[in-house]
Amino acid sequence: MAKDEAVVAEYGAVPSGLWSRIVKKLEVEGNTGNSNRDLDPVPPEQRVWNWWNYISYWISDNFTPSGWRKAASLMAIGMSWKVALVNVAISEVLIAAVITINGYVGAKYHISFTIQSRASFGYYFSILMISMRMIVGTFWYGISTYTGAECIRSMIYAMSPSFRNVPNALPKSANIDTQFMISYFVYFVSILPLHYVPIHRIRFLFTLKAIVTPIIGFGIMGWTIANASVGEQSLWSQGNTVHGSELGWVFMNGVYANMGGWATLAVNAPDFTRYAISPRHTYTMAIALPLTATLITFFGVVGAAGSKVLFGKILWDPLLFIDNWTSPGGRAAAFFCALGFYLAQACANISANSISAANDLNAMFPRFVNIRRGQFIIAFVGAWALTPWNILTSASAFLSFMSGYSVWLSPICGIMVSDFFFVHGQKYDVWELYNKNGIYRYNKWGTNWRSFVAFFLGWVPLFPGFLPTVNKSVSLPVGWRNLYYLGYFYGFGAAALSYWVLCYFWPAKETMLERGVYPDDELLVARDIEEEGGSLGDSSEKKSA
Repeated sequence: MAKDEAVVAEYGAVPSGLWSRIVKKLEVEGNTGNSNRDLDPVPPEQRVWNWWNYISYWISDNFTPSGWRKAASLMAIGMSWKVALVNVAISEVLIAAVITINGYVGAKYHISFTIQSRASFGYYFSILMISMRMIVGTFWYGISTYTGAECIRSMIYAMSPSFRNVPNALPKSANIDTQFMISYFVYFVSILPLHYVPIHRIRFLFTLKAIVTPIIGFGIMGWTIANASVGEQSLWSQGNTVHGSELGWVFMNGVYANMGGWATLAVNAPDFTRYAISPRHTYTMAIALPLTATLITFFGVVGAAGSKVLFGKILWDPLLFIDNWTSPGGRAAAFFCALGFYLAQACANISANSISAANDLNAMFPRFVNIRRGQFIIAFVGAWALTPWNILTSASAFLSFMSGYSVWLSPICGIMVSDFFFVHGQKYDVWELYNKNGIYRYNKWGTNWRSFVAFFLGWVPLFPGFLPTVNKSVSLPVGWRNLYYLGYFYGFGAAALSYWVLCYFWPAKETMLERGVYPDDELLVARDIEEEGGSLGDSSEKKSA
């Protein structure tokens, strides 16, 4: 009763118990205050992802318009198409190794990145890491929605050529025209139902896309080669435009940029490896990622070279490429190609941005947000509140910033890998990770000071080199720029090494275990029975249950 009176005092005359009933209605099913079913370790019946699902996952993320355009940025900074392909292959092999290694903890303990991070950073300091990942994911959701709208526009162009002539009723200051706003709205509405599907069931979409999109890629490449003499064109025969040591640093810049593009997934790899049947099923990622990324980049080079012959200009965007197919048969082909790219973009946006950012929201507000609700929140904020069409009007600076966020994400990943494999020897107590007063709190502030120091050692030296990428007026010595080009290697390595050294000399002894404590299936059942108690309880109580 006293609680209701306090509510009345703060919010005005509210009928007794009404506010409590409203709050109760807003709570997600199965929450315990500090966790909910989506945040808990994945139960056995949802551990259904096998080796093929992880291969199709990476085909899903790579066979997109963005993957098609990858070589363009590398050739723009001075590489030939051959060197660009080598650059993509090397960078993708390296980042695939990081993703596979960091994803191992999810496959072994069936927990998400948001829970894993508590072991390294502390119960409360981990919230900062989670927030950084969530912000980036929300921005990328909006940008990917913009690309998805381009797919819808190409589909409408193919179905109704008169759509190209729809008059624009929006002012120039809106930075978007009527055609594109219609396409944007259609894409947004069409993808919403996919956010309702649980992640352990959505893998069928990745399988479908893994079949459809390579066919489209090979089809466009085959048509281009059949209709254009690409071997004689300047783009196809273009060599490096920079040489010597400058080429070496440009090459490293490309490696850094390509690895940075996957920096978010390297951090939150456990978000999807937690659904693995067994850790060994995730090892295929180390092969699938670099293979598919290099292949789609090659498709982009062939398409760009052929477009010069066929259309008189170089087109790196496959959607702009197929928009030139205006005959009846060509429009039919363009529609199905655009439909395939739509599916690709939708899958990539859900897997890489929506689910990951929703997991982050889930960890911060477990009482009211689960993955499903989180995805809808991210969708509306990322697609509409952030207005990506306005962001992309200054795309150069913004995309440089978004690529450079690995300055912060690479140290996070390095610390987590170091903590799991070298500091704790792969031994975590799963239930303690859910206990805000447990061994992974570290101190009264919930902060592991060792990771705090290592995190700053990982990103601070890189920050000066990052500044000129977003503000061209900033001038720095070439040494700072070159260090920035080594950014992922430095950030990951410096943070991982310094964290290990600090833990070696000043270990958090309470977190050192003789054996790991895994999610016990019977305990998950018991947890559902105990829901009305409103707390997971500490790990010792659960282990003795």
